[in-house]
Amino acid sequence: MFERLFRLREHGTTARTEILAGITTFLTMSYIIFVNPAILSTTGMEHSAVFAATCLAAALGTLIMAFVANWPIGMAPGMGLNAFFAFTVVGAMGYSWQQALGAVFISGVVFVILTVTGIRSWLIEGIPKSLRSAIAAGIGLFLAIIALGPTGAGIVVAHEATVVGLGDLTAPSTLFAIFGFFLIAALDALKVRGAILIGILVVTVLSMFTGLNEFHGVFAPPPSLAPTFMQLDIMGALSTGFFHVILVLVLVEVFDATGTMIGVAKRAGLIPEGKPNRLGRALFADSTAIVAGSMLGTSSTTAYIESASGVQAGGRTGLTAVVVAALFLLALLFSPLAQSVPGFATAPALLYVAGLMLREVVEVDWADITEATPAALAAIIMPFTYSIANGLAFGFISYVVLKAITGRFREIHPATLIVAILFVVKYAFFPE
Repeated sequence: MFERLFRLREHGTTARTEILAGITTFLTMSYIIFVNPAILSTTGMEHSAVFAATCLAAALGTLIMAFVANWPIGMAPGMGLNAFFAFTVVGAMGYSWQQALGAVFISGVVFVILTVTGIRSWLIEGIPKSLRSAIAAGIGLFLAIIALGPTGAGIVVAHEATVVGLGDLTAPSTLFAIFGFFLIAALDALKVRGAILIGILVVTVLSMFTGLNEFHGVFAPPPSLAPTFMQLDIMGALSTGFFHVILVLVLVEVFDATGTMIGVAKRAGLIPEGKPNRLGRALFADSTAIVAGSMLGTSSTTAYIESASGVQAGGRTGLTAVVVAALFLLALLFSPLAQSVPGFATAPALLYVAGLMLREVVEVDWADITEATPAALAAIIMPFTYSIANGLAFGFISYVVLKAITGRFREIHPATLIVAILFVVKYAFFPE
């Protein structure tokens, strides 16, 4: 059956190898089942329902990837976009989480249309490499400020004289967060599978033993999805204020997911030069998963770069993805454990992922001011305005302006120009 469904021999693999690869991928990306509920529950969404939605969206998205594309790629709610959903759209802009889910749904539909029509490829080709890299790095900085802030590690706090300052490094929660970060980094350096997950669980257990955190249990029947299922407010998301939110969701989804899938697929040898491949199917699977995730009650679902660990272990087909999906479904039984994880236990995971995303800055052409300055602005503005949207806007607009005033207008791709104009219109006519 596996041979018929996934053509294992054709890809030079076996069922045993694929199963081990699936377990490896799950261990490296399963931290999201603890981090995502912790982030989205700050909007007022019920923690247990978000936990269920996270597991189900990851399982469903990964199964779509398995059977539509036959690729060994795991899907789950994306880091960065979940923070944008919670802290910018709901927290800073004041919209309801139902409207935010509506925006995710609309962005998913737009994403499907862009993929089917081929516009997605045109858009990717048209965005400068420096800006694409800066966006990833900026999202990393955005995650870092969340991780370091009062709701996370408590290392960065508000300060009357200097705006921000150093928190109390002797506070038990801060010490636990610092320990968790070094534990994750050390385990990852030693190539231990599931380093981020282990770090979260170790800090959680230690905080329970010291009485700093309440223990809610480990196993329980799967929690109800009812509080978030089909609660999206599509009409509310169609209001004018949501225009740039949807634009940001689409842009980040396009860059993040596409780059991840191409990178993992190349490592697995699934995109041979000059030969047919299943990239189009993978892109379609990715875009439909976003729509499904919004209905379940979670932020945008995307391909995970951690899938590369499974490819390294030998995964080459959708059977790897099926194993990942099955383990996400099994994780539904651990909802009490998810509720027991404190913010200072997930903060080290956020900070470590942030550091990994900052590696993208090496792809920026720092020798060219018209490339480097927009890239730097995009990355810097995200954490300092607490908004991915503002970072994107500053990056695109400054890129077009600098290229134009230095006589290099021909280097501006129409896709970049259109995005920059849309952001200018937004700030000029819809500043709120």
